[in-house]
Order: sequence, then C-alpha cells, then structure tokens
Amino acid sequence: MRKTEYKNRRRKFLIIFIGILSVVLAAEIGYIALLYNRDNSSSPDSVNKDMGLNTPSYQTDTEDTSAMTPAPATKPANTSEKPVQQSDNIKEQINSMSLDEKIGQLVIVGLDGYEADEHARQMIEEYRVGGFILFTSNIQNSNQMLELLNSLKNINRANKVPLFLSVDEEGGRVSRLPDEFLKIPSNQIIGKLNNSSVSHQVGSIIGEELKSFGMNMDFAPVLDINSNPKNPIIGDRAFGTGPNLVSKLGVQTMKGLQSQNIIPVVKHFPGHGDTSTDSHVGLPKVDNDLKRLRNFELKPFARAIENGAEAVMVAHILLPEIDPDNPASFSKTIINDVLRLEMNYDGVVITDDFTMGAIVKNYNIGQAAVKSILAGGDIVLVCHDFEKQKAVISALKDAAQSGQLPMDRIDRSVIRILRLKQEHKITDTPASTVDPESINKKISALLK
Repeated sequence: MRKTEYKNRRRKFLIIFIGILSVVLAAEIGYIALLYNRDNSSSPDSVNKDMGLNTPSYQTDTEDTSAMTPAPATKPANTSEKPVQQSDNIKEQINSMSLDEKIGQLVIVGLDGYEADEHARQMIEEYRVGGFILFTSNIQNSNQMLELLNSLKNINRANKVPLFLSVDEEGGRVSRLPDEFLKIPSNQIIGKLNNSSVSHQVGSIIGEELKSFGMNMDFAPVLDINSNPKNPIIGDRAFGTGPNLVSKLGVQTMKGLQSQNIIPVVKHFPGHGDTSTDSHVGLPKVDNDLKRLRNFELKPFARAIENGAEAVMVAHILLPEIDPDNPASFSKTIINDVLRLEMNYDGVVITDDFTMGAIVKNYNIGQAAVKSILAGGDIVLVCHDFEKQKAVISALKDAAQSGQLPMDRIDRSVIRILRLKQEHKITDTPASTVDPESINKKISALLK
C-alpha cells in the first residue's frame, strides 16, 4: 500500500515538473521570436510594408518608362506624421511665441499697389504673417521695388521672425522683375539646350537678381512634365516632356538659386503637366493613379528631394484615384502619406494660391486652409484680396482655439518654417542698391 502511494506521488511530481518545464520553454521560444520580428521589422522597408507603403526608387535614368518595373498601385495608408527635427533655440522660440504669431507664420500673402499700404501694415502688425509675395502689379521699376521691400522689412522689425519675401520668377513668360532686367529664356528653351551648366547659371542669375532686392524665396523651378499637349497653363514653363530631362535641368536650376542663398520652391507637386484645366480658373481633375505618378510625375520631385529641396509647392489638382474628396493642396494622402512619408520629405510645404478659381469656386477658403495644415502642409499662400487673407487667418486661429487644429500640428509647421529661415540666415535688414547692368551682362553671356 505504501509502495503504491509512493509511485503515485512520484508520477504526479514528474507530470507537474514536465508541465512547468514546457511552459518555460514555450515562453523562451516566444520571447526569442518576438525579438527576431522586432529587429527585422525595424528596417525602413519593413516599416513601410506595415504602413501599406512601398519604397519606389523613382529612378530617372531613362526616359523609357515602359521598361521600368511597375510600382504597386495601392494607395498609401493614412498614418501619423514623422517627428520634425528642431534645434534647442528653435524649441525655445516656439515656446515663447503667442498663438497669433504661430498662426501668422502659416500664411504668405500678397498686397495691393506699389507701396506698403495700411492693409500690408495690418497683415504684419496685427496678423504677424510669415511673408509676402510680389506680382507685376506691385512693381514699377527697380527703385520702387527696392523701396517697397525695404518698407515691409522696416514694419516687420518689431516682430520676432523675419519675413519670407517671395516672387514667381521662372524665366520666360512668368517673370515679375522690372523691365530694366533682360528676360531669362523659358524653361522650354533651356530644355532644348539640354545643358546642365546653363540650367545652373539660369538659377544663379535669377537668384542674384532677387538677392539684390533683398528677397529670399522664389516659386521656381517648375518640375512639371509637359505631357499633355492640351495643357493650358504649363507648356513652355516645363523643361520638357520626359522625367529624365525635367529632373536633370530642374535640379540644376534649383541648385543655382540656392547658390545665391535664395530658397527655391519646386512646383507644382504632384505634377500639373497632364492637366487640361487652368487651376487659376477651375479645378483640374487628373485620373492618373499612384502607380502612374510614381513612374512619371513624381520622379523630378524625388530627384529634387534627394538633392536638398527645401520647399515644395502643392497644386490645386483633384486626383480621384488617390483622393476623391480633396485636391492635392489639402489632401492628407498626397501631402503626408506620399510626399512626407513615402518620399521622405521633411521640408516646408506651401500651397498654390488659395485665391485661384480652383479653390474659391469650389470650397470655403477658410475651411480649405485648415484642412491643408491638418493634411501636413505648412504655409497657405493667399495672394489676393485682403478679406480672403483675413478669412484664412481667422479660420486657422478659430480651428486652433477649438482644438480642431491641434497645437502639436501647428508647432510642427512653425518649426519647419523657423528652421528654414534660420538656415538661410534671413533677416529684415534693408537692401541698399540694385545694379541691373551687371546682371544683364551675365544674361547676355548666357544667351550667346
């Protein structure tokens, strides 16, 4: 009886011991597998797959896009923003800024006439705007233009942050500078030359022109591919009809501008070349999917980003295959998921002008501006109409105060803006004199 009881106890002990040992071994194996999966998933490719993104190469080594391996046509998943790099002094500056000062940095505006009028003064003193853009309606001659820019700087000197002073100076038919300057050839002409050195010189000369006036930003170069003969707005503004040529020459013009400490704003992301509607008049609709964009329109922008693009202008184009509800200029799919996450871009994103027909004929301008910042944009461009400018600023502030536009989202944009202004050492110091003759000699030499 005792021997049988001893055997039963021994059998129970062995069963319990084996059970405990099995549990421990299973836990160890699971922990090792967890470590293995974590380590392998930390690579960029694995992370992108988890987010529903891919990592296309955007190669531009050949114009024959049919020979390229097609990228998946899937839409990227909506994901959160990446962290924004910032220095300690920017962090301190952000913490010291009021809501009005932060909201103001999210807007660049235009002005009426040849002088800094009361509306311009109000935009600086009350609304703390981040910058101004000039058009031919603001420019009579070199002396007047210089005086206008210096007066804007003088008004802004009481503010903490210097102004972006910008213009559309592309060369060809899109030129705002005074008639004292010779005109730069169009991108189409530069494209036919197909000379990287000439393209770089064009950017450098334009940069020198703008720098002589004390400007610091140019909405150029155009990186659109002129692929649609019926396009009413791009045409000779493009370097050519293929991604390789546009990439090569566009990047060189961008670098030429940067060589003069002018910020280039490459445009019009994700590509305005295949539209048949002028976005100044209406809302263009393009039925290309993401696969097509990756293999064609996005290539020049990808090359520019690889080469240090600092600012990107996003177009008012509706791409129903990618985002059926929002134009690119306030589409989270286009701005955050494609441009920032997939293309790894952490620079400043600026919209095209919100007073264009594409916006004002189809959307509430204030609500659209809020959606643009929520989508990952940084600056809303409002080129005309003082009331519309106030409406955009008011909508952004109201959205911030209600919580619709989180302060973290605002701060990310302000960090990028301050970082760019600091990197270019932008100040409100007035410029002194302009010498068109010396620059015209360089333009003449370019044209020979």
